[in-house]
Amino acid sequence: MLQKISHISLKTLFNEVMINYFNEDLKFNLKNKRIISRWLRNIVSKRGLSIGQLNYIFCSDSYLLDINKRFLGHDYYTDVITFDYSSDFELQYGVNSVSGDIYISIDTVRCNAEIYKEFFENELHRVMIHGLLHLLGFDDMTQEPQNEMRAQEDKALCCLSSLLSDI
Repeated sequence: MLQKISHISLKTLFNEVMINYFNEDLKFNLKNKRIISRWLRNIVSKRGLSIGQLNYIFCSDSYLLDINKRFLGHDYYTDVITFDYSSDFELQYGVNSVSGDIYISIDTVRCNAEIYKEFFENELHRVMIHGLLHLLGFDDMTQEPQNEMRAQEDKALCCLSSLLSDI
């Protein structure tokens, strides 16, 4: 009986995909959370995976710079930092899934939107999918993987555009 209960609990856990949105040192309200969550689940499921626990943490430049220094040893600003916990989640629950924390600097996203002459929301969505693609194994350390990652971002953003046009 105990095994059946824990199996039911595990099944319940994965039916209620854990995508969370937090703010750290600023006030920020992500628009269309339900649609964005559906979009993220779709991107992951197309790769035959599920989401274990995915946390998006929106913060300021100074907050993300501190994380960059403390955890990665980098002394520069960035728009996104991803911490992958997928293997920890798999060890704990025995399920191969995507899990992690994705920290996004709203300050840098705003600045980049201006530089690239893009709407803030579009740039934010690009950075959100960029972080998720890292969790899915994509890399951007050299030009060829950067090009592939950009193509995957563009493809994912088209899917989101389609979802948003339905509202």
